[in-house]
Amino acid sequence: MLELRNVTYEADDASKEILRGVSLCIDDRLVAITGPNGSGKSTLAKIIAGILTPSGGQILLDGEDITSLSVTERAKRGVSFAFQQPVRFKGITVKDLISLATGKTATVSEACNYLAEVGLCARDYIDREVDASLSGGELKRIEIATVLARGTKLSVFDEPEAGIDLWSFQSLIGVFEKLRERTKGSIVVISHQERILNIASKIVLIKDGKVEKQGTRDEILPTLLGTKACRALAGE
Repeated sequence: MLELRNVTYEADDASKEILRGVSLCIDDRLVAITGPNGSGKSTLAKIIAGILTPSGGQILLDGEDITSLSVTERAKRGVSFAFQQPVRFKGITVKDLISLATGKTATVSEACNYLAEVGLCARDYIDREVDASLSGGELKRIEIATVLARGTKLSVFDEPEAGIDLWSFQSLIGVFEKLRERTKGSIVVISHQERILNIASKIVLIKDGKVEKQGTRDEILPTLLGTKACRALAGE
């Protein structure tokens, strides 16, 4: 379980407080964090992963205070993070990347199984480099395959729908549905897409750097589907 206690975050020059006393418990299978653009969603995701250090408050993972731990130390404890724009690695093949995720040399069969889980034909991808020749949707699914390979207790995805076409997005929804059913830990997805919110176990609405409301999908989603609320989530 991940617990955030009164987490705050200020801009580098301390001119603006981006997160203001965020307190959350994350122990559901799939948690969607949503809110208007600039509300602090991505900042919160990076703080959970250890990319950013909070200005105040505590972060606990299964009761251990990980507030001051680095990205690497958190990864060792089972936290993974997927960027809005996945990193490209020229010279590294998809099989190499999956091997790095598992911490051992993955067999072709093992790598193929992970790729199949995210809907990719293994023979078309196993030896391809993780470079600019791959589309945004392909990179997102390969990144998710590495998360599966790691088997982490907490997986954080920052706006996975960013930069991909409609077909890839529809495929991505199916992948997250599989993850929700199979994961042994928790998945946190930062998104304002209704189709992602609709498969979440829990929805957290962040507004002006604070938790505006949180609850089950059935409790929260209907309150977000009005015209005014939808425009707010889209940042309009």
